[in-house]
Amino acid sequence: MLSKNKIKYIHSLETKKARKEENAFIVEGFKSVDEFLPSFHCRLLVATPSYLSSHTQIRADEIIEVTTEELTRASLLKTPQEVLAIFEQPMDELDMDAPTRSLCLALDGVQDPGNMGTIIRVADWFGIEHLYCSQNTVDVYNPKTIQATMGALARVKVHYTDLASFVQSLPNIPVYGTFLNGDIIYQRELSPTGLIIMGNEGNGISPEIEQRITNRLYIPNYPIGRKTSESLNVAIATSIICAEFRRRFR
Repeated sequence: MLSKNKIKYIHSLETKKARKEENAFIVEGFKSVDEFLPSFHCRLLVATPSYLSSHTQIRADEIIEVTTEELTRASLLKTPQEVLAIFEQPMDELDMDAPTRSLCLALDGVQDPGNMGTIIRVADWFGIEHLYCSQNTVDVYNPKTIQATMGALARVKVHYTDLASFVQSLPNIPVYGTFLNGDIIYQRELSPTGLIIMGNEGNGISPEIEQRITNRLYIPNYPIGRKTSESLNVAIATSIICAEFRRRFR
């Protein structure tokens, strides 16, 4: 049985303050939970009998079997999916050298949890293992972000840092950014290693970070010159850019 205190604790993790204090985050749904279980320390798993009967080797500090009604009271979703788990936030060290040996992504002030989660899925799909975020980028452990990753966060390391200082500290490697006055990406020489920086949904890349961009890219509309939307969603733009890099460097 799930106590009122446990439900209160689960709901508290909807706030960034509580997640930081508890060093924990919530994952819901059997597909996402199954992705996280092998890679993250599970403190609490709350699940229906049907889920538990098909997952007999779960490693968690505490497992509570609940009815669908109990799970609904604990869940942050409108339609709960058999299982809810609380995982410990990993303490990954900032990898300063990853952009020198692989293609990496960086987010400069991305605010929407859904965009953040989708970008992590894109990174996972294209084999990008490191994502660097400015301090004002949305919390990766926001429940909406976690849901949007669909478990991809289990394979992508997310680092929060002073992004301007981090980029400044990088050796002589390509640093890419998207701009309306950039060079058409399909006509530019690209590199299999380096850092791709994506900016805020409304304001783009901040002036401080812009100074550190070495390669300004532009995703053209079709046909060029036709009246069209003002810009692309940041997650969609990230998908297009990553696809072009991987098309050239498989």
